[in-house]
Amino acid sequence: MKLCQDRFTPLTRRGMLQHTAAGFGWLAFSAIQAELARAAGGGSGAFTSPLLPKPSHFPAKAKRVIFLFMQGGPSHLDTFDWKPDLKANGGKTGGSGEGRSGTLLAPQFEFSPQGKSGLPISSLFPELSRHADDLCLLNGMHTSNAAHPQATIALHTGSINFVRPSLGSWVTYGLGSESQDLPGFVTINPVGQGGSQNYGSSFLPASFQGTRVDLEAGGIADIRNRHLSEGRQRAQIDLIQEMNRDLLAKQPGNPELDGVIQSFELAYRMQSSVPSVLNLEAEKPETLARYGIGADATNDFGTQCLMARRLAESGVRFIQVSKGGWDQHRDLKEKLTENCTAIDQPIAALLQDLKDRDMLKDTLVLWGGEFGRSPQDQANSGDGRRHNNRGYSMWMAGGGVKGGFRYGSTDEIGGTSVEGKIGTHDLHATILHLLGIDHTKLTYRYAGRDFRLTDVYGEVAKEILA
Repeated sequence: MKLCQDRFTPLTRRGMLQHTAAGFGWLAFSAIQAELARAAGGGSGAFTSPLLPKPSHFPAKAKRVIFLFMQGGPSHLDTFDWKPDLKANGGKTGGSGEGRSGTLLAPQFEFSPQGKSGLPISSLFPELSRHADDLCLLNGMHTSNAAHPQATIALHTGSINFVRPSLGSWVTYGLGSESQDLPGFVTINPVGQGGSQNYGSSFLPASFQGTRVDLEAGGIADIRNRHLSEGRQRAQIDLIQEMNRDLLAKQPGNPELDGVIQSFELAYRMQSSVPSVLNLEAEKPETLARYGIGADATNDFGTQCLMARRLAESGVRFIQVSKGGWDQHRDLKEKLTENCTAIDQPIAALLQDLKDRDMLKDTLVLWGGEFGRSPQDQANSGDGRRHNNRGYSMWMAGGGVKGGFRYGSTDEIGGTSVEGKIGTHDLHATILHLLGIDHTKLTYRYAGRDFRLTDVYGEVAKEILA
């Protein structure tokens, strides 16, 4: 016996699924696609790609972001925050506003003024120091937690207690992408301590989540069917799309189905466009050498930085490059030397490459970790530092910030930020501002309330704006 919608009209199989308990899968599918369509088209009817460029709230200084994430807590006291008092008092017992006390560990590397601006930069960065006049040092950073996972997630999402969209997802949601054949947000070699939350979209539509690139796994997985030619695969997609359009004709104005058609098309195009952008074989040998590609110490990070430049040049809105291993409770001098050697030449090459292409002026480059290190020695080892979330350093370059500028400070021994303080929400608000976004207006309706990256906090650091 056939089920009926009423006494006269028999149900189709699709209709039965939609009108019985077995249709929960359809309902979930419908809800997800409705969210996607609503985010992209504002609920106005016809579906448009969620990655289409969107207008900013006001004229932007930066068009894109390259985030160089150093997971583990780099020691600001040995890199970008020169503290002569700490050097003078090394070996003595001391504390600061963070409430700790212990044997002070003097800076392990020499600092000297660099560039016309005279920014104090450690000897660990001989190549990056050549770009001192492009750097904006943020020496008053602080965050709410001194544990790696929580601080890392907070840096990426603005929240510790709840799963929230990542910074890159919010940026892509707010501005879309300049390329419709590439993801709007790419993360290269993401490191642990937070996992996929660091590049996930949470309650934002999945189109805005980060696309993960793992170099050891071969970059982006080629999901094309190797048993079919490109023409046959195109024909296969065309067949699926034809069936979708037939269904759409029976349900005119259905934004969910229109969204499926658009997303299938975008996914198919990305299969070929993403691997070609990440292929470095077309680069000149001198370019590869400039990034340190082919040299043991710099090959991996140099490859990531060159890929970041190619992605930025191709229209990707937000690119993250990661380097782990900065948690130096011991062997600080040896490990910090290794880490900085690995990144110094590649970052300098990236900045120069962006300048040569006239891109640095509208590309915001951000460097830093989830927190810094303490001025106190780690267990009197003489060669390690504790975690320190109350004061540390990050830096920005390009994208509308003042170059050769030092903003904020920690106390005399570098333990606690005391001037020009920038918290996590302030950092996010400032990044969005440089992209032309008012952080208080970038919201998404979810579970009955409007959410934003900065929650109810965040002040733009206007002093660093060029």
